[in-house]
Amino acid sequence: MQRDGPGLLLRDILRGDAADVAAVRALIDRADADILVISGFDYDQGLVALSTFRDGLGPGYPHVAATRPNAGLATDADLDGDGYMRGAGDAQGFGAFAGQGGIAVLSRFPVRDIRDYNAVLWRDLPGTLLVESDPGGGDQRLASVGHVSVVLEAPGGDLTLLAFHATPPVFDGPEDRNGRRNHDETAFWLHYLDGAFGPAPETAFVLAGDANLDPVDGDGRPDAITALLADPRLQDPRPSSDTGRALAIKDGGANAGQGGDPRLDTANWNDGRGDPGNLRVDYVLPSRDLTVHEAGILWGDGAEAPRHGLVWVEFSR
Repeated sequence: MQRDGPGLLLRDILRGDAADVAAVRALIDRADADILVISGFDYDQGLVALSTFRDGLGPGYPHVAATRPNAGLATDADLDGDGYMRGAGDAQGFGAFAGQGGIAVLSRFPVRDIRDYNAVLWRDLPGTLLVESDPGGGDQRLASVGHVSVVLEAPGGDLTLLAFHATPPVFDGPEDRNGRRNHDETAFWLHYLDGAFGPAPETAFVLAGDANLDPVDGDGRPDAITALLADPRLQDPRPSSDTGRALAIKDGGANAGQGGDPRLDTANWNDGRGDPGNLRVDYVLPSRDLTVHEAGILWGDGAEAPRHGLVWVEFSR
């Protein structure tokens, strides 16, 4: 749900003939969830694209929320080392324009408060893996897309949704800058829950998003996601599926050497083009005071279906 220029996603939604838009809508309609977090949705100032997309959904979501992401936010540095500035790789988070591929929230419950931590500098994270030689280190923001907190007026009291989307831990050299940043974007939530960035929610919250980090497989540094999954303030329902990656045969392809349970994988990167295989990178982690009933992964149909499955968790107070 992102395009190469501002306004293009809204254009395609209004035209009504974009196959990828239709595929995402169909997946959302199947899930029939009360609250949705969509990663990779282009942001505009009035949330026009998001509201227009919402209007075409079957279940109906009267409340939408989003903040401006770091993706595409220009800097005055040559962060990617190509000798030029103001390119997609020179933004606070990789992006062709300000707002490309942000985080969107759709909800059947009213939004009482929304704030983000997108201005937090990478250097200010406790225990940061930033090194002095990193380009733009002093002014580099931690979030490549965003860390967002949305308080919803849900049945039984407020529910805080913590959403994020981290950079892929690839596409760089032996210095592993993206790998270190990806680790720290995930580790942010451990420090957030410790109160390092202001009061953390004391009860009823859900951490959800695309960590781009698998605890067992892939090229990332798994320590942060492993610690998050084991944190006693959270519970991991281990959503699974019996389709998609779960049915893939590890016969020498990208998945052959993987050690993780294939039923838990949430993204399909196994098309024979040097991709890392299919990984568990998307998470929905309710707080310990919530009762989890079921969890799973829905996969889209057709060539235009998202590479990521829709991870869902049903819970109550």
